[in-house]
Amino acid sequence: MLADDHLGALRETPDEPAAYLAAFERIAADPNQHLMVAELDGRTVGTLQLTVIPGLSRQGASRALIEAVRVHADVRAGGLGTRMFEWCVEEARRLGCSVLQLTSDATRIDAHRFYERLGFEASHLGFKMLL
Repeated sequence: MLADDHLGALRETPDEPAAYLAAFERIAADPNQHLMVAELDGRTVGTLQLTVIPGLSRQGASRALIEAVRVHADVRAGGLGTRMFEWCVEEARRLGCSVLQLTSDATRIDAHRFYERLGFEASHLGFKMLL
């Protein structure tokens, strides 16, 4: 699913699993990382990563960051993405976070509409630098 769109196809190499397995081990060892996997009839159809970031701002509040959201193409528009994000809201609250945030590539217009329907606001302008 990571390589299942025009952006992922350019940056992912699913036929070379070593880097993904090493990353999974690092994520599994970090208590601030939470992977969510959605299954349907024994098949993985969705996934995301929720990261808790301790902070100083907002009176020392922690925030949760949603990354790597993927829903298999043949189950989109069936409510799975909404259920995945409901889990994120509940889990972030349970973990004591006061802000739930995500970034999304500027070209993912449909995803932006989805996030706004869920109550997210496009409140910031994001920047990144590839290293």
